[in-house]
Amino acid sequence: MAKQTVLKVSEGRTEETLKVFLRSLLEKGVIHSLLIPKRLPSGDGFVQSLIHSPDKMDGTSVLSMTMPVQSARIASNLSIKNLHKRVGAVLKACEIRAIVELTKFLQVKLDNLILIGVDCPGTFEVSDFAKMVLEGKDGERLTQEILKNMEKGEPASPQGYAFRTACQICEYPIPAADIHIKLFGYRAEEAIGLEIGEKLEKELEEKGISFSSEDQLPSRKDVVDKVVAERSKKRDLAFQEFRSVVKDLPSFLDRFSTCIRCHNCMVACPICYCKECVFRTAVFEHEGDQFLRWADRKGGIRMPTDTLIFHLIRMSHMVTSCIGCGLCDSACPSRLPVATLFRSVGDKIQKMFHYVPGRDVQEVPPVATFREDELKIESGAL
Repeated sequence: MAKQTVLKVSEGRTEETLKVFLRSLLEKGVIHSLLIPKRLPSGDGFVQSLIHSPDKMDGTSVLSMTMPVQSARIASNLSIKNLHKRVGAVLKACEIRAIVELTKFLQVKLDNLILIGVDCPGTFEVSDFAKMVLEGKDGERLTQEILKNMEKGEPASPQGYAFRTACQICEYPIPAADIHIKLFGYRAEEAIGLEIGEKLEKELEEKGISFSSEDQLPSRKDVVDKVVAERSKKRDLAFQEFRSVVKDLPSFLDRFSTCIRCHNCMVACPICYCKECVFRTAVFEHEGDQFLRWADRKGGIRMPTDTLIFHLIRMSHMVTSCIGCGLCDSACPSRLPVATLFRSVGDKIQKMFHYVPGRDVQEVPPVATFREDELKIESGAL
């Protein structure tokens, strides 16, 4: 049974209170190192940093407003061939869900990884956040304002800006973690909720990390339900709009006509983990005479070729495990709705298999198992 407790915030310094708690995990030897976003010296962005010395915690931010990389990939690097040194990782809900999926595919080992999840209000595109700061908006003050609005489940972006599309339609803002930092429903300048997993509770107490009173906040559930309902409504509208435009393969090719096959979406995706990939070989790098022969035979061809097969093969490989982080959108230089494509298709496929990616590390992913009746579509499933 997880321990429910609170951290009392001193003088309204929410992030500082959280950093004191995380610093104590390093000082008491609960973890060897801490993976946590750190504010750039310019103040216009964040970068994930691996902290070993507690005195290097200055500038770190538990609630970073951007997500330049998907930390599930970093967790994979830190946990595979780990020298039995425990790493704590401050992560958003979608990053933890990606870690859960990668664990099933033996790309992450959880033995020496402590997941520290934070309620997520959403993130901004890296370029948008940098522009806000350039326009004079103070990044720290913006974070405080969003924290304040999370009490009622109403985190809002500054006028003229918006959270990333993937964040607006993400119905999983609450992480499942070893240590869960709860912000929705709390008056963050006074207190923060904490949920400590059973396997850590005793260890923290033994090492002198104590907590204040038991957490008693019945209104939190209503706030979380409100956030999930609003995002689910936006998700359904986004799916409906996308499906009204992309109805078949010809309309798909039209919508994705500006795809330059840079493979950025594949590189940014945490679930696309294959060390050897057909798209990183010369298989689709055709000689000029091949294009000319195709043009001769068909009368004309679309260039570049293989756009359709690239996206379809990617979808067939990992759409059941897509966790909707949306970094494929962020990475696309042509600003194509790759995430909406994957989420829209994934929504149907995942329902067909009764599978929710990232929900439970014990759930077997559809691509790793076979059932005779698994492709029989039940009435109302789609």
